[in-house]
Amino acid sequence: MHTRSLNPAEGGFTLVEIMIVVVIIGLLAAMAIPGFQRVRVASQDKAVLNNARQLSGAADQYLMEYGGSTVSLTNLVGPTNYVKVLNAVANETYPINFTAGVTITISGVGNARTITYGL
Repeated sequence: MHTRSLNPAEGGFTLVEIMIVVVIIGLLAAMAIPGFQRVRVASQDKAVLNNARQLSGAADQYLMEYGGSTVSLTNLVGPTNYVKVLNAVANETYPINFTAGVTITISGVGNARTITYGL
């Protein structure tokens, strides 16, 4: 039977080599994380802007059908309304009322940003 020797000269990694690999992986992660965060913020902003577009179109449709100049969010969103579901993607707050010709402002996007849509 042949037994294997534990002589370091025969192969394997030293502690220093493993530490260098861990440091390199850490540096690569430190460079990649800000890029991922920028992409996440941009994605959230686009989703919120899309929600604002849907709400604006729904408000326009409602006002054309029923007249008036202001409509509440509850008349626009619901299973039998113009927008079936309004999913908040970044803890944002949508306005309660929509007025024809007035810019829509969504606040608290990602607890830090405000997005406007409209004229």
